[in-house]
Amino acid sequence: MKMPFPLNRMTKQRQILMETLDRKNWHPTAEEVYQVVKKQAPKVSLGTVYRNLDILSKRGIITKIEEVGLQRLYDGNPKPHYHVKCLKCGCVCDVPDTAVKWVQQPLVDMPDFTITAHRLIFEGYCSRCRIHGLEEEEQSFPAGN
Repeated sequence: MKMPFPLNRMTKQRQILMETLDRKNWHPTAEEVYQVVKKQAPKVSLGTVYRNLDILSKRGIITKIEEVGLQRLYDGNPKPHYHVKCLKCGCVCDVPDTAVKWVQQPLVDMPDFTITAHRLIFEGYCSRCRIHGLEEEEQSFPAGN
């Protein structure tokens, strides 16, 4: 079966899409990518953007982040790294490698399963939400009921 849009065929739309995702610490939805790409390639369709994002993520060229909410986010950095998500505004940021400190190396011992990757998303409040007291608003409700 022939794969649609093989990567050896670098279309102008795919090039613009990859350049769009090359921004540091930006984790857009497919619709956000589409809005940026459409400005440079007005004839691009949302379906083309979705298809290319899917192909690029399956090939390991970009990362698809599915664990952060209702919509998938995409990350132009395919290297293994962690993310942090704000519980109030929903922003997602990369966690610098130097910020992660493990007390013990994680070890999974499952002889019947070959582990090839793992994902971990830290949650908390971004500085913007903390400064505006949004964290305190959420904690002011009585716990437990």
